[in-house]
Amino acid sequence: MGVEIQESPVSDAEFAEMKRFVHDYLSASVENEEAGGRMRWYPWHSAEYRYNHILNVVELASEIAHKEGADVEVTRVAAVFHDVAKLEAEQDEHAEAGARIAKEYLTTHGDFPQSFVDAVIGSIRDHSYQGDVTDLPLETQCLIEADVLDKVGANGTALLLLRMGYESRDHTDAGEMVERVIERGEDARERIASETAESHLHRRLKRVRWFKEWLQEEIAAIDPEPTE
Repeated sequence: MGVEIQESPVSDAEFAEMKRFVHDYLSASVENEEAGGRMRWYPWHSAEYRYNHILNVVELASEIAHKEGADVEVTRVAAVFHDVAKLEAEQDEHAEAGARIAKEYLTTHGDFPQSFVDAVIGSIRDHSYQGDVTDLPLETQCLIEADVLDKVGANGTALLLLRMGYESRDHTDAGEMVERVIERGEDARERIASETAESHLHRRLKRVRWFKEWLQEEIAAIDPEPTE
């Protein structure tokens, strides 16, 4: 079961302000990095991609939380802050850093109940947890599942195809890049526990496999899958 936050939820105006804060924080993170650094190498290291990813995760996590009986307010606020530190902290430190930023924001912008703040920062801190997601609060599970799902499907496929240009690859490598998305999706099964998230994953993988088959039909240099 999810946590029980009895107090009033976050208003639409407050949530809109949180989104603006996160967007501006990400933009400042890139601008403050000397010479752009690693943040400029790939599209997913840009502030605009990271913010788009966050919005996708907010939508997915909210839907999963609603259907699985988690606290939607905790889940969506944790989702909007989960990668706020992604462009300034190391990968293995960004969750903890994001939790600190969210805690400071929530304790200085409004009068949110302590139980709500604690639940949100706990989900942000644990969203990179690599163990069994069912060991975590349901709100954190929903966040992790949504985070994984956004990397699988049309969004993840488009980004890996863009990566070919950055790596000076030929377009005939498209099949290989799309296969990476499929592999990510299969690996994601270990991070998916709810029926809602599993349904999303199934649909997304089906579409990616169909797209790979389309590539194989129209790009002669891509070898088709072997038949048994």
